[in-house]
Amino acid sequence: MAGHTITIEQGTVHVRVARGDEVLGESRRPLVLRETGCPVRYYLPPEDVRTDLLKPSETHTYCPFKGTASYWSLPDAQDLVWEYPEPKDEVAQIKGHFCFYDTEVVEA
Repeated sequence: MAGHTITIEQGTVHVRVARGDEVLGESRRPLVLRETGCPVRYYLPPEDVRTDLLKPSETHTYCPFKGTASYWSLPDAQDLVWEYPEPKDEVAQIKGHFCFYDTEVVEA
């Protein structure tokens, strides 16, 4: 689509994802993805995410720019996080990284 851009950069911002008292992810090295018409998204490396708490979901969505996303859930929160197991070449850096809907930027 003309005018649609995606940029990905290695971030140094400190981000945290919590649900209640449980920290699901925390990273000082997220990938920062900016996409036309979308909020800034932080993609966290898998070692910074509590994947032991997440269960794969049956949900998949398709983005013409990024590819097919797979979703993960908590027992009380369906499709809370997603990843692109086989992203398009243009966004290959996000492969295996996790993105949450609600990511808090932690002030230094």
